[in-house]
Amino acid sequence: MSDDRPGAFMASSAPAATKSSFPAVVDEATRVLVLGSLPGEVSLSHAQYYAHPRNQFWSLMEAVVGVELAGSPYQVRLAVLLSAGVGLWDVIRSANRVGSLDANIRDHRPNTLRELVATLPALRAVGFNGGKASDIGRKQLAADGGPALITLPSSSPAHAIPFDRKRAEWLQLKAFLDSAQSAR
Repeated sequence: MSDDRPGAFMASSAPAATKSSFPAVVDEATRVLVLGSLPGEVSLSHAQYYAHPRNQFWSLMEAVVGVELAGSPYQVRLAVLLSAGVGLWDVIRSANRVGSLDANIRDHRPNTLRELVATLPALRAVGFNGGKASDIGRKQLAADGGPALITLPSSSPAHAIPFDRKRAEWLQLKAFLDSAQSAR
């Protein structure tokens, strides 16, 4: 039985397909790294982070970086995030999953988060996009005085809390971008 969301399944006899993350989008000036869990079906089919039209990621990031993103071409959105000091990646390198829901992720293999973070000299904070990303990512990045670790409400349409509440939580990231610019 499936629900009405594209790519979302409650239960299925279909075998889980192996899904893989995209390359990290970062540079040496990345101050905030946003980590999702694993791209969903729509994102995978478009080869773009957060491609599902109902995913609120781009609208949430508009509030953080202060630049309109949702209506821009994908490569422009990535360039704006990088120029603002925001990088993207996922905590899961590959996993078996039917559909797009995090609850359906099985047999995951994590990305090498600690190694990536070590290459980012300006990094001040890691924002986990949702509970699954936080649970997996914190196992690698907890302790040792590294960047601030912030669990954010998922931008997924499956995480049904009001946008204003999500936006208020996501705005925590802005301070890590603003403080770096004011220190220059």
